[in-house]
Amino acid sequence: MKRLDLSLPEFAFVVMTRAALGAGVALLAADKLRRARRRSVGWTLVALGALTTIPAVMAVFGLGLKTWWAPVSRVA
Repeated sequence: MKRLDLSLPEFAFVVMTRAALGAGVALLAADKLRRARRRSVGWTLVALGALTTIPAVMAVFGLGLKTWWAPVSRVA
């Protein structure tokens, strides 16, 4: 098993992205809110969780923002 060391803020960020995605999916599947509100909040949480997955993966695998943007800056 590979050991992975994350700081507390990195770990919290990864956990929160997964929680937002899961909460969004749960809201979409539940019948506790009015349909329009449930869909808007659910899709917002799903989108938030999905979009923040990229920085979370970068934090886990040790890729920094400079590594992410390096190929783009060379092209321009």
